[in-house]
Amino acid sequence: VILLVLSIELLNTAVEKLADRVTVEHDPLIGRVKDMGSAAVLAGLVIAALVWIFAICERLFLVL
Repeated sequence: VILLVLSIELLNTAVEKLADRVTVEHDPLIGRVKDMGSAAVLAGLVIAALVWIFAICERLFLVL
């Protein structure tokens, strides 16, 4: 799960660096792409947190 989050973060960083290389001017479409990359990282973190929560609950016998 940690590797999933790291992979998403690396892809997001690559997209941001590429977007910065394309243009240094403010472009709303590039801003949206960067926001979507950040949202993907957030989604990965939420998935990782849910996996950990379910694993802990199962370990404590709180979930059947």
